[in-house]
Amino acid sequence: MAFAGKYESENQENYEEFLEALGLLSAMTDHNVVTEVLQDGHDFTWTQSIPNWAWSNKFTIGQECELVTMKGDKFKATVLLEGGKISAQFPQYQFTAEIIEDKLVMSCITSGEKGVAFKRISKRM
Repeated sequence: MAFAGKYESENQENYEEFLEALGLLSAMTDHNVVTEVLQDGHDFTWTQSIPNWAWSNKFTIGQECELVTMKGDKFKATVLLEGGKISAQFPQYQFTAEIIEDKLVMSCITSGEKGVAFKRISKRM
């Protein structure tokens, strides 16, 4: 599955609730998030940015790697690619991403009784 490209957010669900669940409500922005995915086979660089802020992770599908959360905390995880979906377990949520009709669809689901399902749909730039 080819994920490579640059995408701009066009729609999102439960954004505020997701940031609140992570303790990042102060990071809420009205800017469109730009996601850039560089892909060389199973090697990825995944970067999300808004003006004056960027967050990037490098990983190889199926290999344990060190990732960084939105807060800047480092952790180890194995990023998987199954059924055309990339997935990784972050400390506070499960992340998945897939391409649907040339759009990048990312979902983050927090755990617990008050779990929040955040979804962002981004169009190719």
